[in-house]
Amino acid sequence: MRNPKFASIASLALFGLFSSQAFAWSIDGVVKSKVSGRLLGGVKINTFNFGGYETTSGEDGTFRLSSDGNTGIVANAYTANVALHMEGNMLTIYNADARSLSVSVINSLGKVLKKSNIENVQGIVSLNLGKLAKGAKFIRVSADNRNSTFMLTDKGAVKALKKEGDLLPMLQFALDGYANFVYQMQSETETGVTIEMVRPSADASSSSEAVEPPKSSSSQQVEPPKSSSSAGSDEPIVVDCSGKTAKVGDKQNMSVTVDGKQRTFIMHIPSAYKGDKPVPLVIDYHPIGGSGNGEFGSSPYKAKTDPEGVITLYPDGTSKPGGMGNGWNVGPCCSNDDDVKFSYAMIDKLKEIACIDPQRIYATGFSMGGGMSNHVACMMSDVFAAVAPAAMDLNKTNSAQCKMSRPISVINFRGTNDPVCKYQGGDSGFNDGLNFLGAEGTFKFWAEKNGCTGAPTKNANGCDEYSNCQDGTKVVLCTKQGGGHDYGDASIGWPFLKQFTLPASFVK
Repeated sequence: MRNPKFASIASLALFGLFSSQAFAWSIDGVVKSKVSGRLLGGVKINTFNFGGYETTSGEDGTFRLSSDGNTGIVANAYTANVALHMEGNMLTIYNADARSLSVSVINSLGKVLKKSNIENVQGIVSLNLGKLAKGAKFIRVSADNRNSTFMLTDKGAVKALKKEGDLLPMLQFALDGYANFVYQMQSETETGVTIEMVRPSADASSSSEAVEPPKSSSSQQVEPPKSSSSAGSDEPIVVDCSGKTAKVGDKQNMSVTVDGKQRTFIMHIPSAYKGDKPVPLVIDYHPIGGSGNGEFGSSPYKAKTDPEGVITLYPDGTSKPGGMGNGWNVGPCCSNDDDVKFSYAMIDKLKEIACIDPQRIYATGFSMGGGMSNHVACMMSDVFAAVAPAAMDLNKTNSAQCKMSRPISVINFRGTNDPVCKYQGGDSGFNDGLNFLGAEGTFKFWAEKNGCTGAPTKNANGCDEYSNCQDGTKVVLCTKQGGGHDYGDASIGWPFLKQFTLPASFVK
């Protein structure tokens, strides 16, 4: 029985892990035609609710996708049913039978402190963690690419279960000539999954036929935006911070009642918030099938806003029967609840308890959360100073309903190879009534709604920008060539947002 030891490691492998992913997930299986049973190669597979994970099925229909970025199938892999025990600095791994064993030591922040790969392991592995034992919180063991994560306690080691509220990936399978297929993972490691795809029926109603194409804003029967110059005094609002009860806290569960229903959200108040002066507020909307907790762990904006004392909110969407999980009411699909009213209620709640600046309230979001932040720019320009959606455009339903109170600045982040919300727009592929304007269509829509003149130019970040717009607003499209379905660049998005303020005449 072999008993290999940890070899010394010259460098530390450090990388961030989404808290919403419980450190590790993986899925493998095969894609085939439901009717003929033919194995389908070339199927594009990506995650709906986490950005940046995608792969393509092989010629034999096999696929693998995981949070560690490994997308290859390991042929004839052993499956190890490992168990752990911790005593002092010594970690013992039992049943470590594998051709390739990888052991990662992770701290409480989800950072990998140390990682080692051991080949041809049989039986027991004993590891002396030394000084790392004090900072170790989790151990991730990958035996022939079958991952298990364990949480260390003072009583030894127990397998780390997915925390309540954590997200598992929702996968989209897409292939020309077949209807898109969505699969929701139920556990952190799934093997041998069979995905069956079908060709859309000829008489199935297409979402491209379900709605009328958008009319130009010049012919829409909506109120024109009210310019701040004609709206009265726009002196800065004086905010009284006395009597506000909100305290610094990482993830504070909050709720408001909307139409008789309790709606929930997470409030995050960073340590830089002192409560003695008004600070900006950012509402960050999650993707379809997501949650406020998942968006809290995944969004890139918090790292940029926390040092400035900015308060951030992470609301929970709701679902409708037959839907794809919690989402937002941005058109024919996904939710029957009034999410605009919910957003107003959250903001009113924060004004009561925290010292926020009512002229510096912003929205962002990823995937359907990007769709929601585009939507509130249409319906809530009397509250939001600017928005920064990512990975989803306006659809023909909510764009046709767009009723702005004033011009509003918008920066959209899009990838040219986004397989979920296609850059060129069109039918969503899910018979859900969503038909998108496309990245450039949404860009031109906002330019027209904001009364922009002239042609767009490239700004300092390489993004296309309409800068000559009504009331000093701007409309920007940041396109990532070859980019997929992913979060926007907060290092560009946050500086863009915070340069804009809501005219005082709109503050209620």
